[in-house]
Amino acid sequence: MRTSILSLLLLLVILAGCSPSGRHTLSHRSAEIYPGYAGTVIPYNIAPLNFAIREGATKYRVRFIAGADSFSISCRQTVDIPLLKWRKLLAAHRGERLIVRISARRPGGWETFSDLLFTISPEAIDPYLAYRLIEPGYTTWGKMGLYQRNLENFDEQPIVTNDLVDDACINCHSFRQNDPSTMLFHVRKVNPGTVFLRDGQLSRVNTQTANMISAGVYPRWHPGGRYVAFSTNTTRQNFHSVHTNKVEVYDMASDIVVYDTQTNRIFSAPQLNSPNHFETFPEWSPDGAYLYYCTAPARPMPAQYDSLRYDLARLRFDADAARFASAADTLVRASLTGQSVALARVSPDNRFVVFCLSHFGTFPIWHRENDLYILRLSDGTVRPMTEINSPESDSYHSFSSNGRWLVFSSRRADGAYTRPYISYLDPNGTPSPPFLLPQKNPEFYDLSFKSFNIPELITGPVDVSPTRFARAVRNPSLRQAQ
Repeated sequence: MRTSILSLLLLLVILAGCSPSGRHTLSHRSAEIYPGYAGTVIPYNIAPLNFAIREGATKYRVRFIAGADSFSISCRQTVDIPLLKWRKLLAAHRGERLIVRISARRPGGWETFSDLLFTISPEAIDPYLAYRLIEPGYTTWGKMGLYQRNLENFDEQPIVTNDLVDDACINCHSFRQNDPSTMLFHVRKVNPGTVFLRDGQLSRVNTQTANMISAGVYPRWHPGGRYVAFSTNTTRQNFHSVHTNKVEVYDMASDIVVYDTQTNRIFSAPQLNSPNHFETFPEWSPDGAYLYYCTAPARPMPAQYDSLRYDLARLRFDADAARFASAADTLVRASLTGQSVALARVSPDNRFVVFCLSHFGTFPIWHRENDLYILRLSDGTVRPMTEINSPESDSYHSFSSNGRWLVFSSRRADGAYTRPYISYLDPNGTPSPPFLLPQKNPEFYDLSFKSFNIPELITGPVDVSPTRFARAVRNPSLRQAQ
């Protein structure tokens, strides 16, 4: 009888799927992981979503399952996913469900948590992401640079860093329709100017003419590659002693101009440089037929900084004649929303505009209430992108070249540092929950003291060395726009 009982117990243990040395239990909850990737839609070509398991166990087993294929790893806390296995699994199961099953070694046995579920998109994301890394400073800066990250692995390389150019300020990088071979960035303080990369050639241009408020900022390339629209601004910065927002950045005046890279000429239109309005944040439609921009009636600044609210407008453009139409269309009115528009970006299929909306002002990155909104151009409907917005500022967004992915900067983690998040957009413009840009070390963001500024998806690497860019910045030859 005793032998029969022991045999029965052994059989029950085997059926339970564990060894006689410990029990096996199933949890009714998911394991706590960081970053919280679960429930997202991910590109099939994204780097492994390495994560840390925060369950206090001494050992874990993690199984990745898609269709009939799977692989498993054992780890302590950090889940370092093998790149080749991850890449093979995702590529073979595009459009399918990815299951991540985590088991934790507890005293006396193993505990298996509820599955974490992902969707593998059949649509790729552009393989590179460009951004500026900078401390979230206020009136000064330290080391900064423009960097590019291979999204299919964890390789990061500098495009140019300011220690190569006498610690100047490097900012406002921009690409022509996600093309890494046509780009520009600004240099301030030391050797100021705008560095252009076109057709493999580098040049440095002073975009400020005698009739402009300032040199060009907030650049956007016309899809044809000949023109660049700039905002030209007088900007000030104040600090709040008691306010939910730490910093207020505002314009005292602003206009929009267009630079012709072929003729070296600056031109504009009455609707873009009105003395009675502030115009800023230009953006071209993907067909080049319209210039989108933000405009607000001029107010005494800074006395009425919190009453300044911008509309979203667009103006038809004839690229062959380099001429704008005489009348603009207003697409989103501050008088109706009671809020201020900034940073409009048009989808590559010309169907949607994603923009920032905050209580007032022109620099939403410091406004905690700032959220992303989407405008459907076919019928003019506007809705908040609640699927990706957070209690902190979400801004500096850009589309992938196929329009299926949106990358943006968010302070949601701690309210101080902007981090890059990625979201899938379905054909109706509905976003999936965003995921944080994966890093080799999942604790990377806890250890980093840099903000990711203006993330831009590009179709390949910028194939120019940092030293070559630095030589262009230091070159005494400075082209003067006319």
